[in-house]
Amino acid sequence: MNAEPVVFPAVFPAVGAPASATIHDGVLDAKILIVDDKPANVKLLDVILRSAGYANVTSTLDSNVVCGLHAKNCYDLILLDLQMPGKDGFQVMEDLKQVEKGGYLPVLVITAQPDHKLRALKAGAKDFIGKPFDVAEVLTRVHNMLEVRLLHAALRRKNDELKKLFEQVVAERQVSERLALHVPPDSIAGRLQARPDVTPESFENVTVLIADITGFTDLAPSAGPERLAILLDEIFTSFDYLVRERGLRKIKTLGNSYMAACGVPISSTDCAMQSAHLALDMVIALDRFNERTDHTLQVRIGIATGAVVGAVIGKRMYVYDLWGDAVNTASLMESHGVAGRVQVSESTRQLLDAPFVLEKRGVLETGGTGGVMSWFVTGRTHTSA
Repeated sequence: MNAEPVVFPAVFPAVGAPASATIHDGVLDAKILIVDDKPANVKLLDVILRSAGYANVTSTLDSNVVCGLHAKNCYDLILLDLQMPGKDGFQVMEDLKQVEKGGYLPVLVITAQPDHKLRALKAGAKDFIGKPFDVAEVLTRVHNMLEVRLLHAALRRKNDELKKLFEQVVAERQVSERLALHVPPDSIAGRLQARPDVTPESFENVTVLIADITGFTDLAPSAGPERLAILLDEIFTSFDYLVRERGLRKIKTLGNSYMAACGVPISSTDCAMQSAHLALDMVIALDRFNERTDHTLQVRIGIATGAVVGAVIGKRMYVYDLWGDAVNTASLMESHGVAGRVQVSESTRQLLDAPFVLEKRGVLETGGTGGVMSWFVTGRTHTSA
């Protein structure tokens, strides 16, 4: 039990104490708990603090309820008497460590014992107030303690916000990287991340495939745009799978047209073969789609092999695109092709061998180029994959 007398000053002096007008509103709004078994001490501290402008001051005479109160109210400052019956201030601080998971004890101890001050600081208290109370000392230490406490809380909130922001940035970057790696070829995506000003590159012996879904015009009156978009998405998703299986790269889609290529940016020795396999796979996939959905859509496919130029286009939305002779010829093969069939240029036909059944179509007049020889790939032999 405490035996020291309590001194009630007739007037609360302002000398040495921070004026309430200069205290930040956040400090004056801080939640303070006074813990002392002597009602006179509690009353005096309450009057001192409220006279200085502190509005959220509560108290208890029972040290056993401190942890529960703090867990519920999260006090910014606890004025804790060390010598109390039952559970003393040192035991209360040990219990508070289980509540304050961050390790910061917002405790300002009250003691008249000099040897208790150092022991209290070692136990986790941040400062101490001596008895009998000196108003200037009380207000100064409370003010300083609250400034540190609120700064600590603000920094913790800011760190939490920065952590969330960092996690959000990381998540968004992962999404953007997955998109970058999904749309352009892998090595192009790597170059784009390392150097945004990727310059065009020339590639030889690239096989370009262009597929156009026909029959949408007949569906338009009855289906509507939303239904057509869903159908096209389902078809192109199946094409995406086939493209990956055959080792090609999806370049882009435009309307109901689908473009893929083999040999960019990494060369391959069997581009024509894999492209022809992919084209026949697409025809079969669309036939199965029609059987399942009771539609009559068809795919018209053109393939050509030759030189192209590839580059990342755009400043904000990056797109990897191709252009050149092989692209132009593949477009010609597709636009002058036949729905449900695969048409290839002479340059591609020369790279196809036994696994494929070829049918010579003849020369396609292009107006100014002298014509281009074309062939139909009508199927595969029973031994081909």
